[in-house]
Amino acid sequence: MPWFVPHIRWADFPLMLGVAILGGLIAGVYGIVHDQVTFTISPEYFTKMKFAQFHYANFGWGDRVFAGTIGFLATWWAGMFAAWLLARRLVPHQPRLVALRQIGQGIACIFVSVLLFGTGGYLYGLWRGPAADNSNWKPLLRLMDVEHGWAFIRVAYIHNAGYLGILVGLVIALVCIRPAKPSPQQASLSGSSSDS
Repeated sequence: MPWFVPHIRWADFPLMLGVAILGGLIAGVYGIVHDQVTFTISPEYFTKMKFAQFHYANFGWGDRVFAGTIGFLATWWAGMFAAWLLARRLVPHQPRLVALRQIGQGIACIFVSVLLFGTGGYLYGLWRGPAADNSNWKPLLRLMDVEHGWAFIRVAYIHNAGYLGILVGLVIALVCIRPAKPSPQQASLSGSSSDS
């Protein structure tokens, strides 16, 4: 039940919130760089689709800046959510340095997973090649008047695989990185503090 209705000590909350904000910033910066790379592969993925989806964030500073803005907006929330879950699991009942080290390991795990899945999406698109049967994509490509369909599809694979990478990396981190078991002395201290 505490995962659904968490009881958080006020002493832990500032650190957990700080970790969540840092996770959001890391993910946002990754999103900026990621979308600069994928914009290079397929500008049409952005100009024919993403720009319309994020039209409210266009401040008229050019396509590259707009693509970077979209990258930040599309990823910060996932990083914040993932970092919050890591902090929720690892901060309580542990020394701060131990918790921060484990959270760093969890963030690194997610980062590696996102890179591997994104690279896998790119390689899958290359492996399929421009002559692959993309008939299921044709209605969408025709609707958006996309000229370079193969590049568009490759970028779609990269983006979708990246989101899957976040989920897989988070699950691995939550399962494999466990809070240290408190010593009997720490357990008695936390028990007495909860009684007060």
